[in-house]
Amino acid sequence: MAANPPLYIVDLQQRRAERLATVLSFINEPHQLLSDQALLQQLTTETPAVVLLGAVGSAEHADLLVRFPSCAFLLIGEPLTPLLQYPNAVGLLTEPFSYNSLTQLLRDCQQYHRLLPGQRQTETILKFDGMVGQTEPMQKVRFLISQVAKTDANVLVLGQSGTGKEVVARNIHLLSNRAAGPFVPINCGAIPAELLESELFGHEKGAFTGAISTRKGRFELAQGGTLFLDEIGDMPQPMQVKLLRVLQERIFERVGGSQTIKADVRIIAATHRNLEHMITEGQFREDLFYRLNVFPIETPALSERCDDLPLLIQELLNRQAASHQTRIRFTERALESLKLHSWPGNVRELANLLERMLIMYPDQVVDVSELPQKYCYLDIDSYQPEYPEALLERDMLNDLFAASADDAEDDVAADNSNTAQNTKSHSGIAVSLPQLSDIPADGFDLKEYLAELEVQLISNALQHHDYVVARAAEVLGLRRTTLVEKMRKYNLGRDE
Repeated sequence: MAANPPLYIVDLQQRRAERLATVLSFINEPHQLLSDQALLQQLTTETPAVVLLGAVGSAEHADLLVRFPSCAFLLIGEPLTPLLQYPNAVGLLTEPFSYNSLTQLLRDCQQYHRLLPGQRQTETILKFDGMVGQTEPMQKVRFLISQVAKTDANVLVLGQSGTGKEVVARNIHLLSNRAAGPFVPINCGAIPAELLESELFGHEKGAFTGAISTRKGRFELAQGGTLFLDEIGDMPQPMQVKLLRVLQERIFERVGGSQTIKADVRIIAATHRNLEHMITEGQFREDLFYRLNVFPIETPALSERCDDLPLLIQELLNRQAASHQTRIRFTERALESLKLHSWPGNVRELANLLERMLIMYPDQVVDVSELPQKYCYLDIDSYQPEYPEALLERDMLNDLFAASADDAEDDVAADNSNTAQNTKSHSGIAVSLPQLSDIPADGFDLKEYLAELEVQLISNALQHHDYVVARAAEVLGLRRTTLVEKMRKYNLGRDE
């Protein structure tokens, strides 16, 4: 689609058409005067267009609007007012024609063409690296990137920490005419003030103590490409003056050198600070701010685009899958809970949470109950499984006898004499076991009997040893922690 669709005037009232053409010439808008038959030939081979439609001969007004829906029509004269019901009838022109009203209507036609369904598809052909999300803030950021990328204008990326300012800078570089050149980032706040000048401009051998060889700076390394100045708000003021000179004159010298080097780089700066507030406090130079702030782009906080969370989570998990060799999934309830979080750490906080979940629940589905407490905003009872009766009975029998058997095996392996000693300690507890002849003819509840037997044995042991848990556990052949759990289960504490 052409950037500026052609503009045609079709009106049998020749003088009115010429007056309209005069106004268009005054605002430097190229146009053509056509008959209705010539218009049909043009639109058949070349659409879309902007058509200023007045009185026509053989063609019907409504037929033209219906036949060419991708064209924007401006109707001339009040008799055509009923045609405004058609979507592509953008507006109505009446005499006397004015510069202001015509300019506004031409702008509306431009908007009609820009937002055509086919045009929106062509805009999404641009491939953005790592910029996922379909919310309005992200669409606006991608639109701004696509507009500024092909120019060499300085860009200032603003936004909170962790919102992906470097991702925005890399995408501007990848979509620019300098994509074949290097992308060189430097964090202005992470380098000591006394070393920052050397890092940016390089130095000659012997320029200062420790300069044992000539070294290129980031400006030279970025020649033909893009230099990304991250956290520009943390740059010391003396360096702000030197950077301003480079931006103005596009030349620099290495530290300790006299040779002038041309700076063929595109500058993208970023900061989470409020630079305008810093200017009022005298912490940032106003002239440097206006040099950098040619085209500002504000990166949205994650809390402003929570509907992008599912897509963003999927993108981050794909990146982490290679290092963790595992994946996780989130339930709808977990995603809804995450959307309610304020995300002060933005995308960086989300990436850290996902890595934690990958470590804790590899290849599992994560629900609200598995999320850390600070991310749980939904009060939902987690699923509690119920098991068949046969499994429960088997589990109770295992609880009753497995611990004693494990202790006995450990004791035999350590010292055979301990087994005899434990057996002797058990002989002090009288247990009345039923004989087969004692079982009623209609049977009895084995599970209930075993539970009562376990309670009786533990109670006798505790009473015999004055509720000294360690001694009672030794007598019963249980580990102390196992006995404590069973006491809690049966509520066998000492009566006060």
